[in-house]
Amino acid sequence: MGKRLVVIGNGIAGIATVDEVLRLDPDMQISIFGKERHFGYNRVLLSEVLAGKMGIDSIYLKNRDWYEKNNIDLHLGMKVVGIDTQNKKITAEDGSAISYDSLLVATGSSSYIPPIKGVEKEGVFPFRNIEDTEGILNGARDSIYEGKIVASVVYDPEGIMEKVRMSKKAIVIGGGLLGLEAARALSLHGVEVTIAHIMDRLMEQYLDETASHMLKKELERMGIRVLLNHEAAQILGYPRVRGVSFSDGGIYDADLVVIAAGIRPNIEFARRSGIKVNKGILVNDHMETSVKDIYSVGECAEHRDRTYGLVAPIMEQAKVAAGAICGSGGASYEGSIPASILKVMGISLMSIGDFSDQSADIEEIVYKDESASVYKKVLVRKDRVTGAILLGDVNDGPRILRLVKEGIDVSSMRTRILFGDQASGTATMSEADLVCRCLGITKGMIVKAIEEHGITSLNGVAKHTKACTSCRGCSSLIEQILQEALGGDYSVEPKDPPLCSCINLSQVELRDKIIEKGLKSVKDVLINFATAPGCEKCKPAISYLLNEVWIDGYEEDRSARFINDRVHANIQKDGGFSVIPRIPGGVVTSEELRKIADVADRYAVPMVKITGGQRISLFGVKKEQLPAIWSDLGMRSGHAYTKAVRTCKTCVGTQFCRFGLADSISLGVAMESRFQGLATPAKIKIGVSGCPRNCAEATIKDIGVVGIQDGWEVYVGGNGGNRVRSADLLVSVKSGDDAIRVSGLFLQYYREDGRFGERTSSFVERVGMEKIKETLFKDSLKNVRLGERLDLSLAVLKDPWEEGSKPVAVRQFEELGVYEG
Repeated sequence: MGKRLVVIGNGIAGIATVDEVLRLDPDMQISIFGKERHFGYNRVLLSEVLAGKMGIDSIYLKNRDWYEKNNIDLHLGMKVVGIDTQNKKITAEDGSAISYDSLLVATGSSSYIPPIKGVEKEGVFPFRNIEDTEGILNGARDSIYEGKIVASVVYDPEGIMEKVRMSKKAIVIGGGLLGLEAARALSLHGVEVTIAHIMDRLMEQYLDETASHMLKKELERMGIRVLLNHEAAQILGYPRVRGVSFSDGGIYDADLVVIAAGIRPNIEFARRSGIKVNKGILVNDHMETSVKDIYSVGECAEHRDRTYGLVAPIMEQAKVAAGAICGSGGASYEGSIPASILKVMGISLMSIGDFSDQSADIEEIVYKDESASVYKKVLVRKDRVTGAILLGDVNDGPRILRLVKEGIDVSSMRTRILFGDQASGTATMSEADLVCRCLGITKGMIVKAIEEHGITSLNGVAKHTKACTSCRGCSSLIEQILQEALGGDYSVEPKDPPLCSCINLSQVELRDKIIEKGLKSVKDVLINFATAPGCEKCKPAISYLLNEVWIDGYEEDRSARFINDRVHANIQKDGGFSVIPRIPGGVVTSEELRKIADVADRYAVPMVKITGGQRISLFGVKKEQLPAIWSDLGMRSGHAYTKAVRTCKTCVGTQFCRFGLADSISLGVAMESRFQGLATPAKIKIGVSGCPRNCAEATIKDIGVVGIQDGWEVYVGGNGGNRVRSADLLVSVKSGDDAIRVSGLFLQYYREDGRFGERTSSFVERVGMEKIKETLFKDSLKNVRLGERLDLSLAVLKDPWEEGSKPVAVRQFEELGVYEG
């Protein structure tokens, strides 16, 4: 039986060391204690979880299979409270004790909470781990019970659904990396965010004054307020936060406060156990503590008066510690050159070495382009590079890092230091050089994966190594490695097509840019990204994106919309328009029928027709007649002219049909009333059938619901047009409430990820049902965020026919005598 290694800490440092130990000594018995209830995860990605872009399962470093495959004795949610260094035992909080031959302390760090009055109040959260992230998300929601048939985002124990509203104003205390990422994530939820930082510049550990100023301008352009030299004094309000006061007397409103004011190593229990500590747990060059057979790595370890919070040094420490634990070598850790490559608010930055050295013999080589948000600075002493800052463009980062590490004489390349030969970026890297600094993935690990698994794409590298799954700043380096390894066999993966000839960005890329830069008008988007004034293809698409991203917090430009959307009616070939009022579920009253008949007579409407969607259309209406007809009808718009949720076709179901298994009428009316007019990438048609006979043709609708013996089947992606497609079964549910809930989740997912003009049938085929189900049902935080965003979008919808009495443009409904299609 092998020796036993006990690891206290289930984070990246502990797992990296265990990985190396297993490689050196596969027979080692290993026990891991983690005080959190989750598998080890990548803290760098917590901001993506907070933003709703990733689920918790997506940020795990290892899954259950890894622990089981390696026979690891795993104790989740279990804190170690003591170490008996004499008898070589650890004690857990449940009273259990385990003996060890070697002990690794990798407890990381905890959030530093400044001495601010009132930090214990409701709505105040640190931001360091998954529990904090969940707390911020839950704390940012004001749950309001609204009965059973509403857009659900979570269930309570009895299945009652909740409608949620995100907090309106948040203050983030701390202008470091975590603070900025928290601010970005909250802003994506539509929250008005203020960053308050005690120092005179943001991210002072990584940026100089110039770079920090440029970053501040970018944040403010995104709509995030930045307060520098602001020390929080008191959290105001009771029992929930209502604001924050500062030492300068300033007071700012807030109903959510996130504290990201730095970290402190977790060392108290080590101190109590007699292990020598200072700022961290003191270790030598072999990562050994002051007590024999006890080692420490990561943020909690202090080596030569320094602690490290970056992944690259932690990976170096892990290899040395594993070698010492296994007795397999004399490798030593001599410290690391600080080098971090980050992506903050979508802006790439890299800092290397001592970038703030102001010594008399230091020379600065600087490039600065504020309009492009690019800044590069290299510090040189005696023809050797000692430090650097890169903001906005970090492609030269690995090359400059090599110049620092190897102390290369740069006297002959001074004019090329900031802009080297891009093609040689990875060719000069060694196998041990880090490519993905977020997860400690080296060039050698990527090359090995390419050779062993036959990888030919960036996605393949990400799948097998997890590289480029965090900030994604290393994508260009990985593509260079693929080119280097595969030569002519490598071809860059096809990307999503550009939005149009005016904008050389895909819709996904443009959406991300709109969020990153806080752009809220079609004009601003075109100024920033278009090579032409804009066309009939990109302008409506941009209008849609602004609506989907900012909900109602953007500047609408009607000139960027189709004529149908400008006058809220469908233009016909003769220049006339059709008027189709809303008839939910195809159920109409006799009074509504009389109104329609009276309007048809009063305005001499050329044709009145029953539509395929169980509605009534008035054809041949003149443009100037629209406001009066809408007013006389007194009915809501049916949105038959636009890319939105249009109609819900129903059969009579159990109300009248002898074959009916479910009340399709009530559910169809509820669904149409819930989602009516919601903007979508393409038109949405819904169908609800009361039994599998499917009289409402639900299985060729964008969303179809079919009654079965004990509930409902929900289908998506059907099409009855010129390319008939049977819908795919999404899920079977027990109640109509559940059918509405999952339909809403699918709708919102389609709204965010569907291409403008792409029907759900094409969307489902492109994305795949497996991915759709995983997103909607397995990713709990994504599920919550989708429901939340849907609720916010539905809450601001108005009937567009109200513009008949309050036009948004002077000549909106005047007949101009020309066809405006």
